[in-house]
Amino acid sequence: MTGNTHRPRYAARLNAFGVGLPAADRTIVNLIARAAAVPGVDAADLNFPDHFAHHSPRQLGQILKDAGLHLNGLAMRYYSKDEFRLGAFTHPEERVRQEAIDLTLRGIDAAADMGGSLMTLWMGQDGVDYSFQGEFTVLWDYMIEALAAVAAHDPGMNIAIEYKPNEPRAYSILPDAATVLLAIRDAGQVNLGATLDFAHSLYAGEMPAHAARLIARHARLLGVHLNDGYGKRDDGLMVGSVHPLQTVELLVELERIGYSGAIYFDTFPDQGGADPAAEAETNIALTEQLRVVAAALAQDPALTEAMARQDAPATTRIVARTLYGSA
Repeated sequence: MTGNTHRPRYAARLNAFGVGLPAADRTIVNLIARAAAVPGVDAADLNFPDHFAHHSPRQLGQILKDAGLHLNGLAMRYYSKDEFRLGAFTHPEERVRQEAIDLTLRGIDAAADMGGSLMTLWMGQDGVDYSFQGEFTVLWDYMIEALAAVAAHDPGMNIAIEYKPNEPRAYSILPDAATVLLAIRDAGQVNLGATLDFAHSLYAGEMPAHAARLIARHARLLGVHLNDGYGKRDDGLMVGSVHPLQTVELLVELERIGYSGAIYFDTFPDQGGADPAAEAETNIALTEQLRVVAAALAQDPALTEAMARQDAPATTRIVARTLYGSA
């Protein structure tokens, strides 16, 4: 155990702060300003190239600084080109694959210009929708070649793969933590790691704490997206609203592995019409409360002993007593 109980930086999904604004006012400057006004939000992730349409990287870096926000990193978005619907890194045409790689390299350069050190890749468009649509060996080789190329571009930039079972493709080439770890091994670049999204992990059929431990053991856990859901899709609900025990278990594991990165709230208040500021404040309040519980459990010898025995009744009562105050 590390005793890593410092408060992490908290980032909220910027696009959610467009709720209630006329389309013309949903500029990145306004989104940053609205997020920065939420007490406790002190970091931001920007999407590339979307958020850079009207500002240079250095201009956006200054806008973040003026708003009092730390740049957590950039996240690539490939939905700007219709061609990428059939795949970005795994598209059947070499020309299109190279376009996706070149776009990613520009994103990495933008992150470096802003003084950032993290680029997150979510390859949701890389996959298949039907059996026999693609040759899996070929798709895998395309993916590995692209990952190796983008990671080698700037060895000082951490490249985090955010996995997701599906959506928009029916089946993703990188659907879970284990597959991502295989891809990292095959790509052979030390600056590759993974981002764990809680809701993605749930509907990948994983225990998020187990996935975090595997990633930390075999590669590096470079990012954590906290949210919740019912395990059937990417619901993007508030932290701990459906799976409080699994959230606490993940937080305990983060404590034990010494995760020191930011916590990014990848939640969707815009889908249900919730106030994004109130939702972000709630995410922070719940996370802080659950982190206190997790810190206590991570240091509890009775829990450690009961887990060693795989004594589920005992562990359940210990966790319930710390989480709910009884049992």
